[in-house]
Amino acid sequence: MYRFLLTPRWWGINLFVVLAIPFCIFMGTWQLGRFEDRVQTHDAAEKQPAPGTRAAKPIDDLLPVDTVTSGRPATATGRYADQFLVPGRKLDDKSGFYVLNMLRTDGGKALPVVRGWLPGRPGHTAVPAAPTGEVTVTGDLQASENAGTTGVDSGGGLPPGQLGMISAASLVNLVPYDVYDAWVTLQDTDATGSLRPVPAAVPQGTGLDLKAFQNLGYTGEWFVFAGFVLFMWFRLVRREAEAARDLKLGLVSDANEGTGSTADAEADTRPADATDAADTTDAADPRVSADAG
Repeated sequence: MYRFLLTPRWWGINLFVVLAIPFCIFMGTWQLGRFEDRVQTHDAAEKQPAPGTRAAKPIDDLLPVDTVTSGRPATATGRYADQFLVPGRKLDDKSGFYVLNMLRTDGGKALPVVRGWLPGRPGHTAVPAAPTGEVTVTGDLQASENAGTTGVDSGGGLPPGQLGMISAASLVNLVPYDVYDAWVTLQDTDATGSLRPVPAAVPQGTGLDLKAFQNLGYTGEWFVFAGFVLFMWFRLVRREAEAARDLKLGLVSDANEGTGSTADAEADTRPADATDAADTTDAADPRVSADAG
């Protein structure tokens, strides 16, 4: 009854099922692993001490920035140079901008330092001047921003002196010196109190955000699709087996034989129908009777 499984058509169906189910299981397991990694990273970030309770280290000792060093207090010594305003940044649901200065260190590289946040728009709000001379700053270390960071303006077209993304890739085109692939945000702002400190953001990928639960949703979708493929295969096999059984028991006739019998029956009935129609027409027409007489 199941010899149809060895036909070329069923070989193709079976091959698809054999390949599709392991692939779906692999993809579902991979998405589940991504979700578990995010959960573990989130738990590790929650167990990290608060930034203010950890000892500050030189900036060079904390690079490159990762989930462990992000948010750690970093120190650097140098002189403030170019200043940029970073528009479109919110603090406590209020619109404003960051005040960023490049700190030229003795090693030649410059460290982007966010001295604080001001409400309003750049050019319409007075910005306190940066300290002069050699200074030593201590700020919370942050990784360079990218197009997916909240508040980033990656569209370009900003006026001179403004910056849409705090990253070495964007700053290296604006200043004639090397830039650290990181930045710090000061928690001790200027003495006037007009600048508000910018809290350090948690490292990307460490929170249980929407993307993490998307991985969990994709896991369910891949496993459901694997079950659907198996279900459809069993359904097709059962349907084919029932059709073969009915044909063997004579419950259904072969399609070719049925077509031939129908054609013969139509051929036998057409002459009789035509004769009856002719007789009826002759009997009904009086002119035919008159001519006959």
